[in-house]
Amino acid sequence: MPIQPPFIVSYSITTKCNLKCKHCYSESIDQAAPDELTIEEAFRLMDDLAKWGIHLLVIDGGEPLCREDTLDIVKYSSSKGIRTTIGSNGTLIDEVMAKKMLDAGVKAVAISVDGANAQTHDSFRGESGTFEQTLKGVVACRVAGLPFQFNTIIRKETLSQLEDLLHMAVDYGANAIELFDLVGAGRAKQSGKNQVCIL
Repeated sequence: MPIQPPFIVSYSITTKCNLKCKHCYSESIDQAAPDELTIEEAFRLMDDLAKWGIHLLVIDGGEPLCREDTLDIVKYSSSKGIRTTIGSNGTLIDEVMAKKMLDAGVKAVAISVDGANAQTHDSFRGESGTFEQTLKGVVACRVAGLPFQFNTIIRKETLSQLEDLLHMAVDYGANAIELFDLVGAGRAKQSGKNQVCIL
């Protein structure tokens, strides 16, 4: 019996990011890693995934939109019949970018919302003003008709805000909200130690 391919593949397209999140498993910085796939290598990867029969591709990072050719890679993967989505912090998404993402073939975007207020979100994301920028990105997706969901890390500071976060997801028009455990990898090995929530 032939081996069945996985339904979903996650591709960390870059380590470059515009934020300094406390929990970042890839320890992303403001520069790309020297060994990231070139666009030609990424295209060959998409060819291989399509031949393998992958149905869903999640492109994340780092922040995928920090890489200039991300949408070219999305367009190529979509042309191969792969349903392609993006995981983003949302801060680089405006209405123009949301429209470009749609045109490239992005089927949905998962936007990280790590608190129901600016203090909780921004302290975790490492940059002040991030909460406001992220919600502007959420609104831009909604206006453009690009489906999106909230991605939220469950930790001590957000446990009491879950109800508010659920209401936010509904009020902003999210298709879903996905809740994640805080994984002790990357920067979270140190800065996340006191944020782990034990239920």
